[in-house]
Amino acid sequence: MAMLPKRHHLMLAGPLLFMVGMQFRMVESFTLNERSTRFVAAQMGSGAPVQNAAWQNAPIRKVIAPPRWLGLALMSVGGVLTFQGVSGRGTAAS
Repeated sequence: MAMLPKRHHLMLAGPLLFMVGMQFRMVESFTLNERSTRFVAAQMGSGAPVQNAAWQNAPIRKVIAPPRWLGLALMSVGGVLTFQGVSGRGTAAS
């Protein structure tokens, strides 16, 4: 027996995804701090990031540029989930 999402789940997830999509549309790239950069490098298997010998004390920061279509996709999914939550169709009884 599959558990269907309830209205309040959709009303939370919909606007949240819509706002994240708007954020991705407004921002061109994200710059991670040094700790996050090390974590991403360790998870991706590239090990510790290599520093330039001339800039040994400078922190290395990874720049992530999400694709442009990602914002529109998240906004679309958020809009559909919000509409489903408002209309109450296809959800389990609350």
